[in-house]
Amino acid sequence: MGAKEILKEAWPLREGPAVFTTVDKNGLPNSVYVLGMKLLEDGRIAVMDNYFHKTRENIKNGSKGSFLFLARPRKPYQAKGSIEYLASGPVYEDLKASIPDKFPRVAAAVLKVEEIYSGAEKLL
Repeated sequence: MGAKEILKEAWPLREGPAVFTTVDKNGLPNSVYVLGMKLLEDGRIAVMDNYFHKTRENIKNGSKGSFLFLARPRKPYQAKGSIEYLASGPVYEDLKASIPDKFPRVAAAVLKVEEIYSGAEKLL
């Protein structure tokens, strides 16, 4: 089973916010809670940059990322991979439309899923 299929099964069961983690150029991790997120048709995960600062800087410096969420019944999923930062285009516009106007909606950080874990178990 590929990333797209694993995530399509787990995504509808998500509960609460997710945690998005990047790493700075010195290897120091930075994690943020995110609510503005979407699973794309191709299995990538888009996260809205509303108030990123360190996260945005890390992405622009080439950081890979991790996206951690819980699915009912409290099963963890962690997706890891490279990140694109999109301030325009269809992915950004689609995600932006799903986020209330009161948020800045700066850009979409899009995680290309290369590995998936559930707890210590590697699924992909």
